[in-house]
Amino acid sequence: MQIQIVCVGKLKEKYWTGAIEEYAKRLGAYARLDIRELPDEKTPDSMSAAEEEQVRVREGERILAALRDGAHVVALAIEGETWTSEQLAALLEKQAVYGGGSVSFVIGGSLGLSPAVLARADKKLSFGRMTYPHQMMRVMLLEQVYRGFKIIRGEPYHK
Repeated sequence: MQIQIVCVGKLKEKYWTGAIEEYAKRLGAYARLDIRELPDEKTPDSMSAAEEEQVRVREGERILAALRDGAHVVALAIEGETWTSEQLAALLEKQAVYGGGSVSFVIGGSLGLSPAVLARADKKLSFGRMTYPHQMMRVMLLEQVYRGFKIIRGEPYHK
C-alpha cells in the first residue's frame, strides 16, 4: 500500500516534525509513506478575493502536479464528509484490495484548496467544522491513517 500526503507549506517546529517522524516510523510496517511538501504562496493580510483565488490556483497547480498517477485522492476540506476511524480504515482496505493500492491525501494552504483540486478529489474529508493549523492536520491525519491500519489488522490500539 502506498500512502501519499501532499501538503502546502513546510513544518518548522521540532515538535511537529518529531510527531510526523514517529507516525512515519509506525506506518512503515503497513505502507510506504511519501510526504510531499509544496511551497506555499505569500498571503498578506490585505488580499482581494481575486488575489486569494490566484493563490489557490497557483498552489492547486503544484498539488495536481505532485499527485501520484492513478491514486485515489482524498482532499481534506472543511466542507467534506466527516468519517469515523472505521470508515477511514474501510477506505484504506478497499483501496489496498481493489483500488490499485495507492491513496493520496491533500492538505491545502492557508486559503484552502482550488476548485481544480477539489474536482480531482475522489473524496473530500473533513475533520470537523473548526479550523486547525496545517501542521497539526498532518499529525492528525497520519495518526488516523495509522489507526486505520491497526483497525484493518485487528491489532490493539483503537479503542
